Amino acid sequence: MNNINKNKKANSLGLGIGLTVGVVAFFIGIILVTMGFDYIAAGHIGVKERMGVIDDVAWGPGVQYTGMLTSSQSFSTRVQLYEYDVNAFSSDAQVVQTQVALNFRIDPVRAPEIYKNIGKDYQDIIISPIVQETVKANTAKYKLDDLVRNRGAVKAAITNALIQTLEGKGLIVTEVALTNFEFSPEVQAAIEDKQVAAQDALAAENRLREMEFTSQSMALQSEVIEIKKLDLEFAKIEVDKIRAEAWNGILPTTMVVSGEDTSQNLLLGLGAI
Repeated sequence: MNNINKNKKANSLGLGIGLTVGVVAFFIGIILVTMGFDYIAAGHIGVKERMGVIDDVAWGPGVQYTGMLTSSQSFSTRVQLYEYDVNAFSSDAQVVQTQVALNFRIDPVRAPEIYKNIGKDYQDIIISPIVQETVKANTAKYKLDDLVRNRGAVKAAITNALIQTLEGKGLIVTEVALTNFEFSPEVQAAIEDKQVAAQDALAAENRLREMEFTSQSMALQSEVIEIKKLDLEFAKIEVDKIRAEAWNGILPTTMVVSGEDTSQNLLLGLGAI
C-alpha cells in the first residue's frame, strides 16, 4: 500500500513538473517569437540593426518580422521645420544678422546611410553647420549697400545652395525662408539716412526737370506768338497786294472829314489836288 501511494505521489510530482516546464517553455517560445517582430509608426521609416550591423534596406511603416537579436531605429519621413539664427559679415566687414527657417524631410531610401554615417542627431551634426556656412559664404560676397539692394538675389543664392548641399546628404529641402537682413543700430540709421538723402536728391532732380520743362514750354509759346505775328504781317501785305492789283487807277472824289461836334463834306475836284 505504501508503495502504491509513493508511486502516485511520484507520478503527480512528475506530471506537475512536466506541466510547469511545458508552460514555461510555451511562454519562452512566445517571447522569443515576438521578440523577432518590430513595429514602425505611420510617417516613419525603420532601419534594422543586428548586433551592430546595419541593414542597407529601410522598411516600414507597419509590423514586420525582423529576426532575433534585431532592433529597429525609427526616422520620421514627414516634413520638419527648424530655425537657425546666423551672424554673418558683408565684404566690407559689417555685421549682418538673419534667421533661416528650413523645411526638409529625410529621403526614405537613404535613411540607413544617414543612420550609419551620421546618426539620429543629423539636425545638429550636419544641417546647422551647413546653414551657417552657406549664409556666411553668400553674404560675404556683397558689400553692405549691395546686400541691401540685392536681398532677393542673395536669398535665392542661399536657397539654391542649401537645396543642393543637403540633397547630397540624403535630406530633401522643401522650402527655405529668410527674414530680412538686420544690421547694427548705427548701420541701420546710416542706411535710412542714405535712403532719405537719395529720395531728396530724386525730388530735387524732378523739380529741376519740371522747371526746365516749364521754361521750354514758355519759350515755345513765345516762338508761337512771334510766328503768329509774322503770319499777320504777311497776311496784311498780301491783302494790300491784292487791293493794289485790283485798283483801277481812279482816285475817290468824296472824302469825309470828322470834327469834334460836326462833320462837313468837302468836294474835291481833280484840279484842286
